[in-house]
Amino acid sequence: MFRHLTVKNFALVETLDIHFNEALTVITGESGAGKSILLDALGLVLGDRAAKSYIRPGCSSCEVTAEFDLEGSGTALEYLSENALIDEDQPARCLVRRVANIDGRSRTFINGTPVNLSSLQTLCAPLVDVHAQHEHRTLLEPSVQLALLDDYGVSRAIKDKVATAFKTWRHLQAELDALTASADANRERHNLLTYQVEELQALNLEVGEVEGLQVELKRLANAQEIGTLVGAALQEMDEEIRSRVARTHSALARIDDNHDELTTSRELIETMLAHADEAVVSLRGYLEGVATDDARLAEIEQRLDAAHEVARKHHVAPTELINHLHTLIAELGGHAFDTSRIEAMSQSVQDAAAHYAEHAAKLSRARIKAAKPFAADLARTLGELGLKDATLTIEFSARESEEGLETAEFLIATNPKYPAGTLKQIASGGELARISLAIQVVAAERSALPCLVLDEADVGVGGTTADVLGRLLRRLADHTQVVCVTHAPQVAALGTSHLKVEKTSAQDTVITELDQQGRIEELSRMLG
Repeated sequence: MFRHLTVKNFALVETLDIHFNEALTVITGESGAGKSILLDALGLVLGDRAAKSYIRPGCSSCEVTAEFDLEGSGTALEYLSENALIDEDQPARCLVRRVANIDGRSRTFINGTPVNLSSLQTLCAPLVDVHAQHEHRTLLEPSVQLALLDDYGVSRAIKDKVATAFKTWRHLQAELDALTASADANRERHNLLTYQVEELQALNLEVGEVEGLQVELKRLANAQEIGTLVGAALQEMDEEIRSRVARTHSALARIDDNHDELTTSRELIETMLAHADEAVVSLRGYLEGVATDDARLAEIEQRLDAAHEVARKHHVAPTELINHLHTLIAELGGHAFDTSRIEAMSQSVQDAAAHYAEHAAKLSRARIKAAKPFAADLARTLGELGLKDATLTIEFSARESEEGLETAEFLIATNPKYPAGTLKQIASGGELARISLAIQVVAAERSALPCLVLDEADVGVGGTTADVLGRLLRRLADHTQVVCVTHAPQVAALGTSHLKVEKTSAQDTVITELDQQGRIEELSRMLG
């Protein structure tokens, strides 16, 4: 049961405290009086997005509180218990409060405990269904049609099992896909490492080989210039330096004097001659080593080109190729292929898929079983609403999702002379509104929905049909609390309680519960 709604500083409302009775509550008022404000406030406390326009001018925040009586609502009570949100003093009572601030932020409380918006929506979703004005347009969506069929004849428990099984299956499949992708990447890396190691091993470089080849290449490339320079140096040594030093040594040897400094000079000159001879021998040996060798030069260039090409591919310097090879060999040795986890996950995915298929098949059978009586009840209700010749069939199409193995589309015929078609093809605006209402009524009659809120359910309906509509809602209210905003006096007259929305002289919106005399006056106003 939806018991109370308290509104503070919301739009044109300064404060409202509204009590809702069992059965059918009707809400009426002049156009523009603020009936939509009531539904907006209700939507806020049920988890709709907060808007700055909701806050009363001159105020910094607005507040909406709803009180529910959860007696007999096992799902809601279980949720409160699991999340430690039960009111210990009154376990069956639940107070939901939402405060929206001018800065765009909002705070949410369940029984005085702060919660996030998702928790609020989870709790309230099975408690109140708000069918807003023009929402019948959503009936054109196959997903909405499937949900309405399920509301009529499918256990919520079966749907929950299917949704859970689907999510588990998809989660495990995502894990398997990630494992497989990782294994593929690991395998590709292993193959690349194997190729790179084989390539480097085929090059067969020795330690220091690149450095040595670079030195030899430089020498051979400059061999001609080196030969010219060394040859000139040898000629200078032979023809100039050694002969002059030798003549100097012979001249000093003819001096007959044993003076120490003269003796030292003679010895040094002899050493110069010896060093000069050694230099000549070394230069000649060096010159022989740098002789021009085009074949060797080509061989070195080819070898270094190969090393540079491999180094470029591996993004290292040629001198680092051997160290790089050792690094790759070490990494390759650390690669191992363990497919046991993938195999185990694959089995889990298969089991989850089978589990989903099992429950989804039960759901499909329940839908097929419910389709005919749903269509029959809907045709009867449409007949009561003035569409006496309307017939409905349900067409299922295969599609795997958390909603099961199929989707559904309603095919309707409003005239027996014409074949059935989709709602979009067949129904006019007024017909669509009545079809939507009929489906809501038929589904709600069989569902466990505690409260149904209808905004102008009488749109497109008038005369005796509006009276029939009111009686349908009255009948529905025998087991479901119904709150209906209406402009039809025929509907308003059948309410078990009556709320009137009006504006004060200060243009504030107020809502009052009418007594018998007040109802007579309001119905007279509606009748004009």
